[in-house]
Amino acid sequence: MNILIIYATVEGQTFKIARFTAEHVKELGHDVVLVNADDPTKIAFEGIDAVILAAPVHQRRHPKTLEALIEASRSALEQCRTLLMSVSLSAAFPEGLEDAKAYVNEMKTRESFSPDTEMLVAGAIRTGEYDYFATQFVQHVVLRDRGYDFSTGEHEFTDWQAVASGVSGFLETV
Repeated sequence: MNILIIYATVEGQTFKIARFTAEHVKELGHDVVLVNADDPTKIAFEGIDAVILAAPVHQRRHPKTLEALIEASRSALEQCRTLLMSVSLSAAFPEGLEDAKAYVNEMKTRESFSPDTEMLVAGAIRTGEYDYFATQFVQHVVLRDRGYDFSTGEHEFTDWQAVASGVSGFLETV
C-alpha cells in the first residue's frame, strides 16, 4: 500500500512521531511519503491508499496549516482511509483524555471532516522551546495538578509502543 503521512509540528515532537510512524509503516512493508503540512505543494493524493495526519495541539487547536490543508483537500481525503494522530500533553494523563478528545472534536466541527480513525498521542515538554509565557501556560494551565514536576525540565510522554500498535491497527483496516 501507499501511505501518505502529513504532519504539522511546533516544537518537534510531532515530527519525531511522524518520522517514527513512517519507519514503522515501512517495516510493515508499505511505501511511505512523509510531508510537512507547511509545504502543501509537495502533497499529492494520486495513488495513495491511506493518509495519516499528525498534528500537535497548542491552546486547544491544531496548527492552522493542517486545518487549512484539510479544508483544501477534503474531497481527496474522503477518498482515502484516514488516521488523525492528535498530539497533546493532555493525552499523557488519564484526567486529560476528555480534553484531548475535545480538541479533536472541535477540529472536526470546524473543518467538517471526520477521519476514519483517531489516536490521542501524548506529546512532550520542551522547556528549551518555551518563553516565560509559554512556561507559565504549560505549567499552570496544561499540566495543572497532573503530577509532573515541571522543574525537572524536558520530558517525553509519547508511548512509542502505543503509536506503533495504533498505526498497525489502522493499516489493517485499509
